[in-house]
Amino acid sequence: MSSIESNKAIARRFLELVSEHKIEELCEMISPSWRMHGGPPALPAGPEGIRTLFGTFGAIQQEWTIEDVIAEGDKVVVRATNTCAQESFLGIPSHGRPQRFTAMFIHQIADGKIVETWRNADDLGRLLQLGARFEPGKPQASA
Repeated sequence: MSSIESNKAIARRFLELVSEHKIEELCEMISPSWRMHGGPPALPAGPEGIRTLFGTFGAIQQEWTIEDVIAEGDKVVVRATNTCAQESFLGIPSHGRPQRFTAMFIHQIADGKIVETWRNADDLGRLLQLGARFEPGKPQASA
């Protein structure tokens, strides 16, 4: 198997393990210095970052469906759809409503380990599915 095909398999397995909530197996897939961009702020590096990330979810049932996997060099891009049920997301209660949203992940892989992940997900669309409403802010008085 070529390194590109191997890297694609690693990226696919990552989302499978996320769906299965297998935190320690995910920790084995990443480097000790792994970083995630586009997730919760101030996530620690490495396995502690994975554990902290999953600690932000609370109880969740989720399934990732991979739509596309594109790789070049040491990077793999995964476009996927998540179908999930969770009590709340970013403080907005779900009231039992399931959520469905899309996301893209770019993984940088070296020596068979994910060393960095960039996440871009439709978190706003997910909040709107839960009934969140946004109101324009009031203008500030000029000094």
